[in-house]
Amino acid sequence: MSFINYSSREINCKIVYYGPGLCGKTTNLQYIYARTNPEAKGKMISLATETERTLFFDFLPLSLGEIRGFKTRFHLYTVPGQVFYDASRKLILKGVDGVVFVADSQIERTEANIESLDNLEHNLYEQGYELVKLPFVMQYNKRDLPNVAPIEELRDLLNPRNVPEFEAVATTGFGVFDTLKAVAKLVLTELKRGR
Repeated sequence: MSFINYSSREINCKIVYYGPGLCGKTTNLQYIYARTNPEAKGKMISLATETERTLFFDFLPLSLGEIRGFKTRFHLYTVPGQVFYDASRKLILKGVDGVVFVADSQIERTEANIESLDNLEHNLYEQGYELVKLPFVMQYNKRDLPNVAPIEELRDLLNPRNVPEFEAVATTGFGVFDTLKAVAKLVLTELKRGR
C-alpha cells in the first residue's frame, strides 16, 4: 500500500526482494545502491541476524517522472531467506507494492526456490494479499554458474503465470536494473490506475 507524503509531495512505494537463502537478494540491492546517485538515495540499513541480513534503502529515481504532481520514492527491502526468520519475512511484506522473486538458478536449489515461492504466497495471503494481484517480477539469478537449470525448466516450475522474467548475475549487475525497472514500471502502472 503506497504511502503519500503530502508535505514532500512524494508517493512512497515498497518493493520487496524475496527468495531462498543465499539466492542473491542482498547482492541485487547492494549493486543497485552502489550505482544510484548519492543525492537520490537514503542510507542503506542492514538488520543483521546470526546467519542472514535484511537490507533496506530508499531512493528517488528522478527519471521516472511524477504522478499527479508527486515524485515517486521507492523503498527496496530484502527478506531473510531462511524459514527460521518467517516472522521477519511477514513483517517486511506488510504494505508491499511490488515483489521481485530472486530464484537461485542452480539445479540443486530447485526445491528451495519452490518452497520459498510457496512461502511468499502463503505469507501474502495471511496479510490479505494475492500474488496474482500484485506487481510481480521473476529473476533467475546466478546464470553464470556451470550447474544451472535451463530457463524453460525454471519457467515451468516458478513462473506458470508468465510474469516478466529476467536472467541475472547479481554479482556483475547483469539483469539487475532490468529487473528493478520492470517491477517499478508495474508498480507505477498500478498507482496511475489509482489503486
